[in-house]
Amino acid sequence: MTESVTPGGDATILPAGTQAPEFALSSAPDHILRLSDLRGRPVILVFYPADWSPVCGDQVALYNEILPEFREFGAEIVGISVDGKWCHAAFARARNLHFPLLADFEPKGAVARSYGVYRADDGTTERALFVLDGNGVIRWSYCSPIGVNPGADGILDALESFADRSTPEAARSTGVSTPRAESPELRA
Repeated sequence: MTESVTPGGDATILPAGTQAPEFALSSAPDHILRLSDLRGRPVILVFYPADWSPVCGDQVALYNEILPEFREFGAEIVGISVDGKWCHAAFARARNLHFPLLADFEPKGAVARSYGVYRADDGTTERALFVLDGNGVIRWSYCSPIGVNPGADGILDALESFADRSTPEAARSTGVSTPRAESPELRA
């Protein structure tokens, strides 16, 4: 699956087949995470508008709940928004999240801009998903309407499409249809 989906709007989301732009963002008050730190395994980048909003909270809670399914593919997931590192720390603690939230805070939205998902009119990001292969190439991207939780089916389908079928976990994941978490369309 090498597909990019962008709903109507002005976003020019990076398409499949593009090398993902490198970044270095705060993942905690005293830690920087670089995209290159995750090289060698699939990466799920989740751009979302803001911590504490109802749709964003539901979206990250869903991904946290199905984290074991992502890990079956050896995938790492990171959330990215323009919120600051202290806001992310409080949000992650309140939601009991087990994946990093990255602060694209200063210069505001620089990473979101490089992926084509910055919303200049309101200073946030689109609700966008990217699945990268182990070489950092975008294999799937999707930009959801801002008030809609995109769920996880597209992510799981993308991971399945290029999974290393030599690993027992990937063979198990791709050989049988697994139940997937529901992806309700929730309005903000």
